[in-house]
Amino acid sequence: MKPLLSGLLAVALCTAAQAADLTTSIKTIRAVGPEGQGNAAAAKAWQTLSKAEASALPQILTAMDGANPLAANWLRAAVDTIAAREKKLPIDALQKFLADQSHTPRARRLAFELIRAADAKLAAKLIPGMINDPSVELRREAVAQVLDAGKIANQPAIAVKEYRKALDAARDIDQIKAATKALRDLKQEVDLPRHFGFLMHWNVIGPFDNSERAGFAKVFPPETNVDLEAMYDGKAGKVKWSSFVTADEYGMVDINKAYPGPGDGLKEVTAYAYTEYHAAAGPVQLRLGCKNAWKIWLNGKLVFGRDEYHRGMRIDQYQLDVNLAKGRNTLLIKLCQNEQMQDWTKQWQFQLRVCDPTGTAILAADRPPTPKKGTNNQ
Repeated sequence: MKPLLSGLLAVALCTAAQAADLTTSIKTIRAVGPEGQGNAAAAKAWQTLSKAEASALPQILTAMDGANPLAANWLRAAVDTIAAREKKLPIDALQKFLADQSHTPRARRLAFELIRAADAKLAAKLIPGMINDPSVELRREAVAQVLDAGKIANQPAIAVKEYRKALDAARDIDQIKAATKALRDLKQEVDLPRHFGFLMHWNVIGPFDNSERAGFAKVFPPETNVDLEAMYDGKAGKVKWSSFVTADEYGMVDINKAYPGPGDGLKEVTAYAYTEYHAAAGPVQLRLGCKNAWKIWLNGKLVFGRDEYHRGMRIDQYQLDVNLAKGRNTLLIKLCQNEQMQDWTKQWQFQLRVCDPTGTAILAADRPPTPKKGTNNQ
């Protein structure tokens, strides 16, 4: 009996030591920082962590929650190494981890890939349940399945139903475009500005001066007080606010349409765009696309700005986490155009939408219908 008890005790002590090593290694890796901070210790800890058994995978994946990008990369490398070495993975535990949406999307996606590598049929069964997943990467898998179902549908009504389902769930631009095209080919209307949550109705004022790019830092009157009835000294005379509506389905507000200049448009100028947004209080993301220098204020407080020009533009180029007040919220955007004359510097424009972290539109309580025609036929 004594040898048996001694053996059990030895196993227990060994298991406890391994668990302690695992916890210590994870803690060391999570402490890694920029500019090589903690790299040597992390490399040593990784050697220990990567030798862990497959049963440790859920714990390592959990450690990715809240980890900085460098630490997350170390942890992922450990997961990949363990999974490549171990023949049998803890599928039930990984599936439980995947189902817990409180975990970071990157770790949940990695758990799904491990499940798929071990059991492709099980992974395929899990995909439909991801159609509204907070992880955009996992949601993409489900949307792709629904798009495929629309393609093989033998009746137009069924195809429309599938494509509508795909569009409602899609958050990636390519899938949104694919679903939209398919629906329009079937003679269905699609309200893209509403799907994205683009803000279409604005008041604009300008042009103010931006000679030698000084306008970005200069405080013009709209920055201290938005008075839609006021008139100010602009770059070439008096300026006042005017209504501006865009009908562009990607919410593009083209300031050149509001203030057309000679040739390819005005240069070395600044303009402002203002709108109001009524909603419930809470966190949202403001997602801006713009290739000009810009600043944005929410309820009179500066959120962020970029003093850069013509470095490309795309949907959701800048993602800003903010908190809305209950009821009326004000949004002010400053947009500066510089002196460059090349063809690719003509644009003086932006697009702005309000959404949650997955890209799901958060619509204003009083959002008007999407306009069919914009200012100056925009």
